[in-house]
Amino acid sequence: MSLKFCQNCNNLLYPREDRERRTLLFACRNCNFEESAVEARVYRNDLMRQSKEEAGVTQDLGKDPTLPRTNIECPKCLSSQSVFFQDQSKRTETRMTLFYVCISCNHAFSNF
Repeated sequence: MSLKFCQNCNNLLYPREDRERRTLLFACRNCNFEESAVEARVYRNDLMRQSKEEAGVTQDLGKDPTLPRTNIECPKCLSSQSVFFQDQSKRTETRMTLFYVCISCNHAFSNF
């Protein structure tokens, strides 16, 4: 759903109910312009269905000297040495996710 603008004065159109005809209209608050709504929905809130981020390519990250090291235990081999980095997704509604890569077995895991 996108914003709609008045054809006469270019102001924003707001949803309004026509009780006599039982229809939804978009009306300008500054002039008398009205247009019928194509669909009955005024607002749609899209929530992300999949919130699980993925680490991506993690091959040889344990050998990268620029990545910070930590002593968080690997759930796969129980080694206590791993490197970590932050999620690089471009979404605006994402939380900070740290990905860990085990230096011993190259297993990637996260903090969520």
